[in-house]
Amino acid sequence: MNWRIFGWGIAALWVITIGIMSTFLVQGHTRPGNDGRTEIVLAPSERDLVLAEMRDLLKAVHGVVTVLGAPDQPIKAAEGAARAAGMAMAADVNPAIMLKLPLAFKQMGMSIHKDMDHLADGIAQGESSVQILNRLSSMTARCTTCHDMYRFATK
Repeated sequence: MNWRIFGWGIAALWVITIGIMSTFLVQGHTRPGNDGRTEIVLAPSERDLVLAEMRDLLKAVHGVVTVLGAPDQPIKAAEGAARAAGMAMAADVNPAIMLKLPLAFKQMGMSIHKDMDHLADGIAQGESSVQILNRLSSMTARCTTCHDMYRFATK
């Protein structure tokens, strides 16, 4: 056996595998949608999980806005609503689902979770309602961008 050829073959296989995995990590499991958006293809249970997380993010935004609109509510409730949707929410995401999501989708999602923690910190530090709403506006702009770019499809 020629070990030099064997070694080059193993190296080539390694490079191909890394290339395929890198492509998969960036593109995820996607296909072009019929409405101009990219479809992220997930199993029905995976789709339900991601959509549930999105609903929880929306509920957190609603919780913050509700407190801001009701002066009799303690501002601590707004902080709690924001904190609930922070990075702790994203900590136990199934790695198999993460592999199927395109990189841009993952980046937007993680930035929203981080910003929810920053929003909670800002509320705790006494930011004004206008500052809080400006933060929420920036965050929801990313939400709408993501919804304009992607949709979910099932296998």
